[in-house]
Amino acid sequence: MRPGQCTAWPYDECMTWVNVHEVQLEVMHLSPQGGASTAQANAPTLVFLHEGLGSVAMWHSRTPWWTQQLCDRLGLPGLVYSRHGYGQSSPIVDVRGANRLGPDYLHRHAWETLPALLQTLDIERPVLIGHSDGASIALLHAARHPVTACVVMAPHVMVEPICIQSIREAQRSFETGELRQRLARFHGDVASAFWQWCDVWLSEPFSHMDLRPDCQAIQAPVLAMQGRDDVYGTLAQIEEIHPSGPIERVVLNDCGHSPHRDQPQLTLDLIARFVQGLM
Repeated sequence: MRPGQCTAWPYDECMTWVNVHEVQLEVMHLSPQGGASTAQANAPTLVFLHEGLGSVAMWHSRTPWWTQQLCDRLGLPGLVYSRHGYGQSSPIVDVRGANRLGPDYLHRHAWETLPALLQTLDIERPVLIGHSDGASIALLHAARHPVTACVVMAPHVMVEPICIQSIREAQRSFETGELRQRLARFHGDVASAFWQWCDVWLSEPFSHMDLRPDCQAIQAPVLAMQGRDDVYGTLAQIEEIHPSGPIERVVLNDCGHSPHRDQPQLTLDLIARFVQGLM
């Protein structure tokens, strides 16, 4: 069944689960529909890396099957998955205690979990497409592992006061129930999803997070995109990315923290043009 035809929640007929480091991750494989390059055995896979409160389902929350649209446009296969504790992947037990995320959680996922997942699925030199936390993971992975390209939307390469303020506002909304109710549509264990993100970002050790030195090791082409109205970061987040390879920076007007939701068609066009230019 084509993923876009699936109406079951949470995409039960579309999903598979992959065991990585004894954690079950929900995975969605996308096949391009009518794409000219589908017959190419060496075609790279688009690997989508979600935001701090994201999941497989969250990618499609406002623009249904945006990931599928991009695969169709480029004629490339895609992989969408939920990290540990998100979506329908295994929840994190005692997420605010013994299993609280450490300040190196982005690095560990980029350098341990993601390589293991890609190896399990026989994916080599992917095109990474990351949003927010997922964009940070994409940059870190590309700094140490071969990728075809790295597309980052609203990445975090350092912690800024504007981001901490917005996270504190999200915390208040979650505690009053409004945000919890909205997020419950996208996560099997909404508390696990929210608190692992909120607690680590508001911790003092994480305030020193700085990915700018790591980004200098990226040799693959980078497309860095950010909304002008992003409440989780200033434009310095993309201006401070200086890879050793080429980089294209794009600022989107009338756009907040989620380019693929706030400006879905423009974002799709920009990514498609960028990736097609590499093929």
